[in-house]
Amino acid sequence: MEKRQQQGGGQQGGGQQGGGQQGGGQNGGQNGGQQGGQSQSSQAQSSQSGGSQTGSQTGSQTGSQTGTQSQAASTISIPQTAPAGLLTVTQPPQQSTSYYKIAQNQFITFGWNFSYVLATPTHLTISAVADNGNTYPVGPTNGIIPGTASSVVWDTYSYQTSHPNLPLVQAQYTLKIWGDQGPDAARAPGYLTPNSALQFALYTPQAYTPIGSGWSCAGCSGAMSQFMTTPAFAGVLATLLVMLLSGSILMRRI
Repeated sequence: MEKRQQQGGGQQGGGQQGGGQQGGGQNGGQNGGQQGGQSQSSQAQSSQSGGSQTGSQTGSQTGSQTGTQSQAASTISIPQTAPAGLLTVTQPPQQSTSYYKIAQNQFITFGWNFSYVLATPTHLTISAVADNGNTYPVGPTNGIIPGTASSVVWDTYSYQTSHPNLPLVQAQYTLKIWGDQGPDAARAPGYLTPNSALQFALYTPQAYTPIGSGWSCAGCSGAMSQFMTTPAFAGVLATLLVMLLSGSILMRRI
């Protein structure tokens, strides 16, 4: 009986020990599997992060190099012996001062051509400077037009009605045109030189008043009185009197 009990106890103890070892093996396998999966996931994330950083650095370097190459390719090489770029106004003619009235549907067209301009400006700035120093933008786009433009149309009446705080004055103006380098840029090979050679005048016409509404020539009577007091008028009057007297004497003798 004692032997059987000992054998039974041994079998139970062995079974429990074996079950414990088997359970431990299973737990160890599960833990090992989880740790291995986490390690592989960390390695994958690290690989992805490294690939992202590498791709970002490579793309940034490539884009920077491409932009630098594009900028270098767009740079114009102008020899120092090249003449300075010029702008010559062709309309209106510069030989005489042109007069323009500020009135509805009265447009002013300024035209020009380029010579020796190797670096085409991105835009042109056009302004009219009056004798009193006031500066006005010329054209429908506040004085800024494309650099390749060869003319501009100015509606002075529209400008006058939309800018009551700085109206156009009846005076002589200087037209100024310059490129990207500014209005005071020095002469440089291939670059546009500012132009201020054209002068013109603006005036405001007087409103029409019919004679029946009381119009009168304010200077006519004054001009007649001034003419009567001049020595020429006295000489003409004396000549007419002499001619009349001489004629009457001749008629009596006949």
